[in-house]
Amino acid sequence: MGTRLRSTRTQRKDSGRSDAAAVRIAAVQMASGPRVESNLKEAAWLIETAVEQGAKLVALPEYFGIMGMKDTDKVSVREEFGQGPIQEFLSETAKKHGIWIVGGSVPLVASSPKKVMNTSLVYDDKGKCVARYDKIHLFGFEMGDECYSEETTIEHGKKVVAIDTPFGRIGLSICYDLRFPELYRAMGEVDLILVPSAFTETTGKAHWETLIRARAIENLAYVLAPAQGGYHLNGRETHGDSMIVDPWGVILDRLPRGSGVVVAGMNRAHIQRLRRSLPALSHRTLGSKS
Repeated sequence: MGTRLRSTRTQRKDSGRSDAAAVRIAAVQMASGPRVESNLKEAAWLIETAVEQGAKLVALPEYFGIMGMKDTDKVSVREEFGQGPIQEFLSETAKKHGIWIVGGSVPLVASSPKKVMNTSLVYDDKGKCVARYDKIHLFGFEMGDECYSEETTIEHGKKVVAIDTPFGRIGLSICYDLRFPELYRAMGEVDLILVPSAFTETTGKAHWETLIRARAIENLAYVLAPAQGGYHLNGRETHGDSMIVDPWGVILDRLPRGSGVVVAGMNRAHIQRLRRSLPALSHRTLGSKS
């Protein structure tokens, strides 16, 4: 597991965004291991840390519940939708703290007994699951000694998901989805984009910040990006750098490595001001509805 840290503060002043309309949102960074129980204990502590800093919406990274010693380990702990220890943890924790929680990804039953759905679940402050998103784009990568093929153990999702919440309209995505801007266009206008991730150190170092900020800028929306960040018992290294980015592409808070949280204010009035000043979304011609 990574060293337990509170977020390394790089948070910037909100430049007119720090009024009473702002709500605090948080991204949790972890270095998950192969034991679900241990990972959930770590997640509970980090969620509590975020709550202490005033967060009303807390998002966990991809694979927060398990980063197995081998890819098939997640299949052995997959859960039926609506039941299982990981989902119970998310529901009970949301209800306990009276906050919304995004379970970055949970391994759920797929049509094949040898695969999972890599699923992001959203729970409201009463502990009810109000949204499910199954990861659509599955990571594949070969460079040097690194080789990844998620489709070996994960089944593709098929549905774009965006939901209305007290924080505005939220679009759901997971990790590798970040490289496909058409997914975010298909969501329509959203106020907040969720990107729970487990980027490799190789791809993260090269592209993570650029992609996160690009998705914020081109959609004029906040991006909340909780990540796995550190060395894992299976030998994998993830990039980390969990961050919260505003609709102008400004990084409000980030955590380079280790376990911890990043917290910042989200202000929907700021989104609307920017969209009035730069109405790029209404200027779309290609792919826009006539």
